[in-house]
Amino acid sequence: MAKFEYWPRYGFENHTLVLPAERAFNLTDSTLWMQENWLSSFAFSALYVVAIFGGQKLMSSQKPFALDQALFWWNLGLATFSIMGAVRMIPELFWSLNSNSFIYSICTASYAQGVTGFWTEKFALSKVFELVDTLFIVLRKRPLIFLHWYHHITVLIYTWMLYKDHTASGRWFITMNYTVHAFMYSYYALRAMKLRLPKWFAMMITVMQIAQMVVGVSLAFITLYLKLGGMESCQCTWTNLYASFILYGSYFLLFCNFFYQTYLRRGNRYANKTKANGGKTATESVVHANGTAKCSINDESAKTNGSVVHHQQQNPTAVDEPMTAKCHPSADSSSIGKTTTS
Repeated sequence: MAKFEYWPRYGFENHTLVLPAERAFNLTDSTLWMQENWLSSFAFSALYVVAIFGGQKLMSSQKPFALDQALFWWNLGLATFSIMGAVRMIPELFWSLNSNSFIYSICTASYAQGVTGFWTEKFALSKVFELVDTLFIVLRKRPLIFLHWYHHITVLIYTWMLYKDHTASGRWFITMNYTVHAFMYSYYALRAMKLRLPKWFAMMITVMQIAQMVVGVSLAFITLYLKLGGMESCQCTWTNLYASFILYGSYFLLFCNFFYQTYLRRGNRYANKTKANGGKTATESVVHANGTAKCSINDESAKTNGSVVHHQQQNPTAVDEPMTAKCHPSADSSSIGKTTTS
């Protein structure tokens, strides 16, 4: 369903500044390349799974690497990239709504060309580089949970499929993801600098992730309604539509579960936080893969570490760096951790 020209469109004349790389973007070449190579996303995903679980096995007998400085620069780079992407995508989304219509915004993929086309292509390619997020978890011997690696794999495959077909609602998905990642990676950059941020900031990022999933599922239902009503011209293949229901639905459930286990469940890590007395340890609830593990955490560690989720340090939303913990023998330390996102 991909096209090589759309009208009306948000052209170069709508931008105060156009970078040389943005002006040189070739929609035809980019689209044809993705259509020929999008199945490579499955190969990248398979190699990723082998690498992370093989890496965990290799690191099981090794000491964790101290990578705070590298982590800071990595997060800062992705935060800068995400901020730039959001700044370039947001005006086009508002234009599609104000100068055209909501239906236009989810049925016409004019965002795939021009300045936003450049940032759409880079968004798709960035999902390969973001797999490196998990490398930091493995090398630092941090907890790796299902949501983190599941999210990385499925977002990569879905994004490449979305781009090859020029799925129109992708303008919403890409704009929201750039925006959420701008906050999330900035958060992690600050955490890598050992700055302790308030709990509400971590919660806000998780809520933003959940809101993104709600919007995604809602747009999928609206697109389904339009196509069943005879609007076959709406740019979204049936395969992509089915995939959006499955992925957004699963993300919504996983992120809601994470939010509940981390912030609302009785006995969560924040509710259980206590002040140390005479050098005694403070006990906190650490997010387990099934939300049940409890760990005894050294008080000094409790003072210097926080908790946020994202597909990088520990999860795809917002839980700080994991605390240094000595877990109860019944807890599987390999499955204790945080989540991550797109």
